[in-house]
Amino acid sequence: MNQHTRIDQRPIPFIDVVAQRRRLGSVIDEATTRVLNHCQFLMGPEVTAFEQQLAAFCGAKHALSCSSGTDALVMTLMAKNIGPGDAVFCPTFTFCATAESAALIGATPVFVDVHADTFNIDVESLKSAINTAKAQGLKPKAVIPVDLFGLPADHDAIAEIADAEKLFILDDAAQGFGGTYKGRDIGTLGHATATSFFPAKPLGCYGDGGAVLTDDDELLSILKSVRIHGQGADKYDNVRLGLTGRLDTIQAAVLIEKLKIFRDEIVTRNRVAQRYSKELKDIATVPVVPEDYESVWAQYTIRLAPGKRDMLAKALQTEGIPTAIYYARPLHRQTAYRQFPVAGNGLPVSEQLADEVISLPMHAYLDEPTQDRIIDAVRRALR
Repeated sequence: MNQHTRIDQRPIPFIDVVAQRRRLGSVIDEATTRVLNHCQFLMGPEVTAFEQQLAAFCGAKHALSCSSGTDALVMTLMAKNIGPGDAVFCPTFTFCATAESAALIGATPVFVDVHADTFNIDVESLKSAINTAKAQGLKPKAVIPVDLFGLPADHDAIAEIADAEKLFILDDAAQGFGGTYKGRDIGTLGHATATSFFPAKPLGCYGDGGAVLTDDDELLSILKSVRIHGQGADKYDNVRLGLTGRLDTIQAAVLIEKLKIFRDEIVTRNRVAQRYSKELKDIATVPVVPEDYESVWAQYTIRLAPGKRDMLAKALQTEGIPTAIYYARPLHRQTAYRQFPVAGNGLPVSEQLADEVISLPMHAYLDEPTQDRIIDAVRRALR
């Protein structure tokens, strides 16, 4: 590049929720106005309608909306009576909510390593973690695979171990809802699936929100109770401990409209990811999508040597291009989680990834000129 060439430094959004808002236009205003007019702000008709549409989207029998992705995890573990003395296996390379959900109900999260290429749970490490839990007198009860950055975990391999050990599978699809695994939609791959509608997620609302998807009629019945204080026949007959875990009606109304365009957005997200990988594969370790998997690309994450990562982040920042690091510190190294067990052979891959990963802007409205600007800046910084 000629040294006198002017570099565009206009800020680029990391996730452009404003562009999606422009696309949706008046339908969001009309949807929220309907709720404001009927004033059923909790458990209004839009909540039931959204649950039915969400279940139909992925082919699950049931969807139960709730107040957040974290509550979706917590409520499901509560519904399964998991608690003190029970081991819940989860990757250490993930957001804290995965392990937090187990710890909050008194169970013991046991940390498992991940694969370097997919960032998802390593079943050999899971086997080691199960042995660790048993050696410490814990009862293996559940595994929470995470569909990290939008890519499904290896659910068949996980299910094989879970069947042998009689583990409940709670798929953490906070980042992965909308992805597919060997022709099956996320939402149908575990005994239950938890997802999040945090605004930055591929399917996000305008506040907090989440859902549990399951084919289990009995589990659904218990979850409905847990969602509203553990109520039984009425709100003054509480038959178990529960939460205030409802999704508010305005968020359901927003999500109904967003779900209508979600499949189209997934196609666009994949197109953006493919362009990134094609243009960056010679200078960075780009994400791997195994055959018969489809990612929803909650994040586009590359790997670099630690020194190069910091240099790249600073170089892009000067050009108005944001980056993020998911995750700079694995859970087993965080203050609140250091006391919990880890797989017997350690967590070396997660520790390595924490020093190497960096995520680039990714959303369904990233046009080619803007993406080319990002790619050009990355290539110049790493050249």
